[in-house]
Amino acid sequence: MTYAPHGSATPPGWYPDPAFPQQLRWWDGVQWTPHLAPFAGQFMGQSLQVPRVPISNQTPVYNPFIWALTLLPLVPVLLLLTWQPEFRLITTPQGATTLDPLSIYSGGYIALQISGFLVWAVGILCAYMDHQRLTRSGVIRPFHWAWCFLSPMVYIIGRTVVVRKVAPDRGLAPIWAMIGVVVVSFIVTGVWMTNFMSQIYSQIGYSVSA
Repeated sequence: MTYAPHGSATPPGWYPDPAFPQQLRWWDGVQWTPHLAPFAGQFMGQSLQVPRVPISNQTPVYNPFIWALTLLPLVPVLLLLTWQPEFRLITTPQGATTLDPLSIYSGGYIALQISGFLVWAVGILCAYMDHQRLTRSGVIRPFHWAWCFLSPMVYIIGRTVVVRKVAPDRGLAPIWAMIGVVVVSFIVTGVWMTNFMSQIYSQIGYSVSA
């Protein structure tokens, strides 16, 4: 059992065992491995869950797409620092002076919202490309990229769970990077909101307590 199922360029996958066609054997792209699975035809009307096969230590579990997906949320955060909203005061019919709520919708605000949508869309593309990379690397049933529609965090966590099953000592780095991004985002947003509220109070004639 040292020959390729369909040639030396055959990608990793489950193929009929040359010795026992009634079962499947895992081909790692170079040679047959000891990993076996039942042939789907034996389970008529039943779903067959093909087991995941560990990948070699030389097989990479990281790629530029997963790092881009993890770090993309920093883009709106950095843009937030460049947005300086301008406030307008209006006088109500009763003669009171108040802040115009529509003054916040400036060009910077619109650019910030558009950047958030673009980051979401590019993140989905990165998740798809990462899923394809893992599949070509021999990872059985990688976490589906469509979960990224819900949230990049969901995909990153699910991806990590699957990668840890096929590469037990690797795969946690995106989780730690994601935690770092969340912490930085909270800090930056908190500082910006403090400055934002201070500007509002100063515009309407109040002072922020020390």
